[in-house]
Amino acid sequence: MKKCDGNKQETLYHYESISPKLDDPELVSFRDLVPDIINTGYLTHSTHYYPAKFIPQVVKYCIQKYSNEKDLIIDPFAGSGTVGLEAYISNRDSFLLDINPILNHIIPIKIYTGKQMLDKKILYAMLEDIEKSNSYFRPSWSNINYWYPDDFLEVLCRYWGYQKQLENGIYSHIIETSLIKVSKHFSYAEHKIPKLFKSKRKRKYIEEILQNNWRKKIIKMIYGISLETLDNINQFIKLTKNLNPHVEYYGGVDSSFYEFEPTLKFNCLITSPPYLQAQEYIRTSKLDLYWLGYNEKQIKNISRLEIPYRKPSRIISTKTLDDIKNELKRKDLKRTLDSYFSHTIDTLERSMNKMKDGSNACIFIGNPTVDGIPVEIWRILKEYFVEKGYYFEGVYEDEIKTRQLFGSRNNKNPKGMKSEYMLILKK
Repeated sequence: MKKCDGNKQETLYHYESISPKLDDPELVSFRDLVPDIINTGYLTHSTHYYPAKFIPQVVKYCIQKYSNEKDLIIDPFAGSGTVGLEAYISNRDSFLLDINPILNHIIPIKIYTGKQMLDKKILYAMLEDIEKSNSYFRPSWSNINYWYPDDFLEVLCRYWGYQKQLENGIYSHIIETSLIKVSKHFSYAEHKIPKLFKSKRKRKYIEEILQNNWRKKIIKMIYGISLETLDNINQFIKLTKNLNPHVEYYGGVDSSFYEFEPTLKFNCLITSPPYLQAQEYIRTSKLDLYWLGYNEKQIKNISRLEIPYRKPSRIISTKTLDDIKNELKRKDLKRTLDSYFSHTIDTLERSMNKMKDGSNACIFIGNPTVDGIPVEIWRILKEYFVEKGYYFEGVYEDEIKTRQLFGSRNNKNPKGMKSEYMLILKK
């Protein structure tokens, strides 16, 4: 049996080795520990907008320290596929699961496995025909008119109609990706804020665009994003031309109940569970999903599976979690905690049960506050899994330098989370 070697250093990467203390978090900077990644959006990492993304430095560090080439890495909360991309360029296989079906649209373009460089001339020719098309696609959503001026909606429906009649392949995926961004940008919805909502600022912005040559602006953005995406994919192809790892992915599935093949075994788990009070990733992607062809019934069914809206399958009990619940006065917040830890731990445990003996689980999560009470999620997960026989190797604390998650909200933690934590467990 091939085990993960925590002290392994490979020829290509020489990252500083750190050993976390067993009792308290060890303060680190993953950006400093992985200096060869300068830009968190390098290669195809920024192909799609996704809230609360894993920074690739964290993933790369864990891959290099806790796995070997050709190993199989599982991420049951795959999100935008950061673990899959970093695994691929490190010559590791990956197995990705996520409740959001948009994963199925992200991975084919984010982790493009073709080896032939893409041709700008082919993409240009396809883009030149987009304005000539008479095809039409209107999202199957009764509320679609709320999010667009009529003129914008009409044009976007024609552009999407054109894209959907293209032959399925990497060039049509590139155009689809650009249309996702353009359709959000030219809507009344805030396009850089988690959750789907209409703001005064964005309405004013759209009204100003309407006074100018907005058709030219839309088509220019489609061209710009498409060509930038093609360039990023070509960089990825060039970097990985001699690699051929396997990527298996399933979007739109409930990871807490996913049935793995009996013989499947993982060498490492690297994941970032949803944040305790910011799990509405489907709502964030809702507009994108409608344009991609999903209907209201499908999206409602998926949304019901998000943690704030589903009942716990069981009540998790650990010392830290019980202390927090005893301190909380509000029953609805206690129910949120029960739901969160029930389904998060169900998902983690189902995947970790498929890990090989001696392999590591790397779980990256923040410490939010609930009604002013800090919730050390990493400590609760540690207490639960140690009780189940896993060995606690330590925890790293990484200060958030370039973002604050939902810090603008009017809540009892207005500055947002200041750090995130990487919990390391060994089976």
